[in-house]
Amino acid sequence: MQLPFFSSTVSLLVSLGLHVSALSLTPTGATVMVGDLPYFIPAMPYTTTPAQGLGQLQNINVLSPVTVVTVAAGNASIESLGSILGEFAKDDVWNPAFLKGVLVQYTGSGYGPKNFPTTTSLSGSNESSIIVSIGCNGSSTIPNGPYFLSSIGALYQPYRLYSDFAGAFTQPLISGPNDTFAALPAALPGIESPAIAVPSRLYYTKTASKPLAGVRTGIKDIYDIAGVKTSNGNRAWYGFYPPATANSLPVQRLLDAGAVLVGKMKTSQFANGEMPTADWVDYHSPFNPRGDGYQDPSSSSSGPGAGAATYPWLDLTLGSDTGGSIRGPSQVQGLFGNRPTHGLVELTGVMPLAPELDTAGFLCRDPTIWKAAGIALYPNLTLYTTYPRTIQTLGFPTTPTTEASRFALSFLAKLQSFLHAQPPTALNLTTAWASSKPASAPPSIPTLLNLTYAILISKQQTRLVRDPFFAAYATVHDNRKPYIDPSPLTRWTFGDTFPPSTLQEAQTNKTIFMDWFNTQILKPHNQTCSESLLLYTSTANASSSYRDLYKGPPSVPTGFSTGRISVFAEVPDVVVPVGEAGYESKVTRHREVLPVTVDLMAAKGCDGMLFNLIEDLTAAGILKVPLTGQTIAGGEILLKRGMVGL
Repeated sequence: MQLPFFSSTVSLLVSLGLHVSALSLTPTGATVMVGDLPYFIPAMPYTTTPAQGLGQLQNINVLSPVTVVTVAAGNASIESLGSILGEFAKDDVWNPAFLKGVLVQYTGSGYGPKNFPTTTSLSGSNESSIIVSIGCNGSSTIPNGPYFLSSIGALYQPYRLYSDFAGAFTQPLISGPNDTFAALPAALPGIESPAIAVPSRLYYTKTASKPLAGVRTGIKDIYDIAGVKTSNGNRAWYGFYPPATANSLPVQRLLDAGAVLVGKMKTSQFANGEMPTADWVDYHSPFNPRGDGYQDPSSSSSGPGAGAATYPWLDLTLGSDTGGSIRGPSQVQGLFGNRPTHGLVELTGVMPLAPELDTAGFLCRDPTIWKAAGIALYPNLTLYTTYPRTIQTLGFPTTPTTEASRFALSFLAKLQSFLHAQPPTALNLTTAWASSKPASAPPSIPTLLNLTYAILISKQQTRLVRDPFFAAYATVHDNRKPYIDPSPLTRWTFGDTFPPSTLQEAQTNKTIFMDWFNTQILKPHNQTCSESLLLYTSTANASSSYRDLYKGPPSVPTGFSTGRISVFAEVPDVVVPVGEAGYESKVTRHREVLPVTVDLMAAKGCDGMLFNLIEDLTAAGILKVPLTGQTIAGGEILLKRGMVGL
């Protein structure tokens, strides 16, 4: 298979009599089909290899698909080559069409041409492969994997193109020099675009300094990425501001650890909670793949959640959690997700909702990748390997009256056994507060915190985001205001009705609760970091929430709930999937299943202990790695609405 090279476009223009130099053409790459799979070939080669000996692989103005393979000099044989290529077949970017040519490089002493035949039939290929030996040493080894070879020996690393049919991304990205990025100049046919480009995992090797090497990562579109615009879920914002000139601190830490950024992902507008579909005006809410495929993906890290639950080619997503924006999408889509200890990573270059509450965390399927990403993002983690033997529960089921409660109780029993813990204790937060609250505090927690969250997010975001945005926009657009979705607009308007002094009052009330909770409920411990674990279940467990319901207008998030404890107390709160429970879908007219999850909280700063614990629980078979698809056990995603009578 041979593919036209980029210069063919220039040749065509010259043949038409056009002055190419006057056009200032800049090649951006090419989209091709290889082995019935779509690929993007970047304009710049990865490297070059000496052209001597390339023989039949050299053709003017064409690119030939080839595979680079590294073998040990003392183990160079057709058999060893076939064994290595058999492992390549597990990679989703490589395919047998890249066996057109095989470039063999050698490690160890005595590298150089070996006694391979110049052509041979290799397993998986329908035609003979041309084998060429290329020299290398340890410092100049070309990474294994698929490439396109030019007539002058230039090697291009292709990206496989996938369709974002779940609508999880706002912008696919392609990497540039010095940790900068650009919009991917490629698309796939049909309405299920944009296309997302992913490189072969064969190019990367994890090391101590690059623990995330090759980990394909999606970034919530509130984090700045150098060279790319940030939307914050708002079309006017995206159109008004230029591309970022630097990566946000969380993104840079992931890049430094070797993460491969593939795109920016949808957020509900300005990271405020939104319900599909009416609340999502500027951009369409992503699709939750679980169950009938028409359930709310939750917000505000909607794209990261939907993407991690839908695409097996996506390894990790970075979200944010202010009041539940990582935990909600993780719960309804059956993912591992974490709201970290507040302040564990600075949020430089990240759009704020309320700095007192904002955190950066992950949504993913593999707890080992999750832990590695946590170590990279939060560099001061202490990875405790001794775990608490005291378990508290809050609002947890006590009897297995439902399918969801049976899974939750089963996990609790297995956790107790694993930890050799005493029987769990049901925490009564109301009683605990009444018996040990500060003398000057109100008689109940809901009284203390009823308006705290709503005041903090509305007052802080109007001050830090809305006001400077509106002022800058008005200057350029003759005092006009940009469009804002109903949910953030409702919250901002609410904040405007309160005097500035209420912000300080809300901050004080948050601190009162935090200090009490961290000394009375989840106390630190020298050996186990946290004296106990606190478990609760989400009200969303296996509960249907259809995206096509006509609900009332958005409301202000007042009140207090279990999910707000970690928000105010600044403690880590992680979601783990424990099973699935059924419901009768009004879409498919069939019994479908939705995830069942449990949240675990620990004392402030005990994130490392939780990462280790969850990895160990998975290794013990108590937790399972969720798959992508209709269920956490996999299955084809239902893309079409059921039609009664058809």
